[in-house]
Amino acid sequence: MRLSLAILLVLSLASCKDWLDVNVNPDSPTNVVASVSSRLPWIQHHYNYGYGAASTRAALITGTITSRTFTGTNGILPAWNPTNVASTTPYQHWFVGSAANLGDLITKAEEEQAWHYIGAAYTIRAMGFMLMTDWYGEMPYTEALGSSLSPKYDDGKTIFEGCLADLDKALEYFQMSQPATAPALSEGDSWNSGNVQKWIKLVYGLKARWLNNLSKKSSLYNPTAILDAISKGPQSNAESTIINHVNDPNDKTGDVLIGDPLKTAYIFNTAAWSDWARFTQWYVDLLENTFTGGSGVEDPRADKMLPSAQHWQKVLNPATGTYSYTSKFIRTKGVDAIKTNIRLNKGPIIASYNTSTKKWSVSTTDAARKGDTAYVNIRAICAMTGATTSESTYAATDGTILSTGTYYTRPESPTDVMTYHEMCFIKAEVLFRQGDKSGALAAYKAGIRAHMEAMNSKLKEYAGSTNPGKQPMDAAAIDAFLSSAAVAQTANELTMAKIMQQKFIAMSFTQQNWNDMRRFNFSAGNIGSFGVVYPDFDRPMEFSAEAATKIPGTNKTDDNYWFRRMGQCSHEINYNSENMKASNPKAFDLDIWSVPVWWDKAE
Repeated sequence: MRLSLAILLVLSLASCKDWLDVNVNPDSPTNVVASVSSRLPWIQHHYNYGYGAASTRAALITGTITSRTFTGTNGILPAWNPTNVASTTPYQHWFVGSAANLGDLITKAEEEQAWHYIGAAYTIRAMGFMLMTDWYGEMPYTEALGSSLSPKYDDGKTIFEGCLADLDKALEYFQMSQPATAPALSEGDSWNSGNVQKWIKLVYGLKARWLNNLSKKSSLYNPTAILDAISKGPQSNAESTIINHVNDPNDKTGDVLIGDPLKTAYIFNTAAWSDWARFTQWYVDLLENTFTGGSGVEDPRADKMLPSAQHWQKVLNPATGTYSYTSKFIRTKGVDAIKTNIRLNKGPIIASYNTSTKKWSVSTTDAARKGDTAYVNIRAICAMTGATTSESTYAATDGTILSTGTYYTRPESPTDVMTYHEMCFIKAEVLFRQGDKSGALAAYKAGIRAHMEAMNSKLKEYAGSTNPGKQPMDAAAIDAFLSSAAVAQTANELTMAKIMQQKFIAMSFTQQNWNDMRRFNFSAGNIGSFGVVYPDFDRPMEFSAEAATKIPGTNKTDDNYWFRRMGQCSHEINYNSENMKASNPKAFDLDIWSVPVWWDKAE
């Protein structure tokens, strides 16, 4: 599975940061000439793109967004009627662009005693293979990066334990002192700018996340170990690992595997490049607190996390007899994919804006679709789609804002790799499980505030933008929300559902949300005494007879009622089928999509 051409990616891709420059002859690249500082950022880039693609697909599976079409990856996943085409991009970016280059990076770093680069390599190796087992369950691992063209598969337990062992190796190297002759990590690190302490906190944060994912494994779940890892992970927003992206009007080179811009946020690249995506009613209800049992108190993040469109009204001035226009922003309505058959009924369709009449409309004679102007897409623009400045707001030629975009889906949006707010929510869950509801309450409220403050720090960077979605939240609004009925105020009011709902919002557009939903069996309500943790969530209304061959369960308490994993991509099916067949009795069965991965199985 190791691909010798992968090093060519490192050397042939055009630079997207100053630290990506490769000072070697581009006409004769080899796997020995590239410096460690030129290798690492590309390994980071391809891992991140793979994780971003996985996270967008997770958002489709978990009801955050849906597509207005039925074709391609983005169309089939909201219907829970997947095909193997849906599982390719993360695999490609991980193995071709990232994993295949790790061995050469480590070898070069050993020669130069660049220990911190080795620490980064082992961290990323663990992250990539954990993503693979989260997705596929079984996967080539111990033989994956060797010389075999048909590497054997390892089970989820082997991969999981190997990833934790790699984190321990990473810590050893991060704690070593590099000689002055070795390249500083800051020369090639696109995540933490060479801050080794932040890398160490990232490693412990990953440990906390992954150990907590074992919540169904009664013999393995270790609250003490999780809390210890949390205590060594990020303790503030300043200690989080968050990648800052830019919307550079000159960013037109394109990724060698996909062709997307190189400096833009990965969720933008995979979710907001065009106009296919809409938020679901289920997700809108979370932010508006209108789900079953919700308080009705609107979250101040709603206008930042959900897109709005500018609408105009013609107003007559009776004194002068002249007309003028005033505008207001109308936030998107959620697409109710769970309770309605909207996509089966040809919706939602694209709304168009007329600059001459300043009116919105949909070109259809179908009365049921006339209201589709209420669904605002999450599109933003980059250099490849028309941006000529750093402003990414999707607007008409008259300046009317067609979509404000959303916090995580703009080209310049942040990529959350490991955050303090995630640590807070994991801590809240662990303490709640232990019966320490007071401690859980404090961690839960700290997580909400931390996420809002992290958002505001980014939003303040947009000073001067006319886009209302880029304006910071008012501090008083944050305080009021945290004191409202939308948030548990006493230990007795706190539930696991409240913890996980707030975590879902804070972790929007991450693979971890799908992991968490699987851990709690979605809305089955049969985990411990926690009740239904994700109220109102269910299969999409359009779930078909064909989809039922892949996810055949008939009762919510059936494991196979839910979307549990990805089927292997075509590369494995076509070129490694014998090992794939041996990896799981259901490897080639239609219902492999509903088979729990190792950590998702109770014991």
